Amino acid sequence: MDLRIFTEPQQGATYDDLLRLAVAAEDAGYDAFFRSDHYLVMGESTGPEAGLPGPTDAWTTLAGLARDTTRIRLGTLVTSATFRHPGVLAIQVAQVDQMSGGRVELGLGAGWYEAEHTAYGIPFPGMRERFDRFGEKLAVITGLWSTPVGETFDHHGEHFQLKDSPALPKPEQRRVPIIIGGTGKKRTPELTARYATEFNVPFQPVDAARAQFGRVREACAAAGRDADELTYSAALVLCCGQDEAEVARRAAAIGRAPAELRENGLAGTPDEVVAKIGAYAEAGVTRFYLQVLDIGDLEHVVAVAARVAPQL
Repeated sequence: MDLRIFTEPQQGATYDDLLRLAVAAEDAGYDAFFRSDHYLVMGESTGPEAGLPGPTDAWTTLAGLARDTTRIRLGTLVTSATFRHPGVLAIQVAQVDQMSGGRVELGLGAGWYEAEHTAYGIPFPGMRERFDRFGEKLAVITGLWSTPVGETFDHHGEHFQLKDSPALPKPEQRRVPIIIGGTGKKRTPELTARYATEFNVPFQPVDAARAQFGRVREACAAAGRDADELTYSAALVLCCGQDEAEVARRAAAIGRAPAELRENGLAGTPDEVVAKIGAYAEAGVTRFYLQVLDIGDLEHVVAVAARVAPQL
């Protein structure tokens, strides 16, 4: 079971805050450090001062971490396809992959948080068009990366047209892992079968995760792809403590109740967290994204690496 740290910097974090956590995660032996790609704080506190000092750009952050870390893999869960032209995103990801020595992974989604688009003047079409654009962007990005050096790439789609692109730069990795996730019952599994190396179910109970994995496997069969080529992963908020007092303290720090976190997240003592991860493993999960909301609590990620990871 791979354990990865997953952060939500739009809630309030500087690059230095993220760097400290990424280095702590690397030193503790985690497989990867991921961040969300959002430009606006979420939750009850959404006034002008919420989320200070303000958002940080995901791919700018990952470029810095590419140079300031050495081993840990880096990625987004997930980049919104509404934010960047596919040609620009392909260049950005390829460059960060080069800067990291081949440690980047691209999580990509259709985009869903309308308020952040309104706040920063980003177009937000309806869901059908967002998914149409999402599928086209996957085709463009993978097409650019797979075009042999010395050849050009063209794409004549409904939303994007590329002609005589040199399709440069190339990533360091032969194939940058692409993560698609969510609970969509038709188009999400179909796009996963066509483009992804990993499928992620975020913030869902075990039974829902198992059912969604089944849909992905059916889509792979329909597309003539071996479903076992994919990595199946899950994401839940983390709140682990050595005893009940520590669990309660960490829950209070993120404004949640221990009972609610035990139901909807990975919460409790190390043994409780291990047992819940085991239930997801039985559903097919081999990789877990631990959503760390209190990014200043470095002891939290160190303790989970020491007390949970060895039991997996």
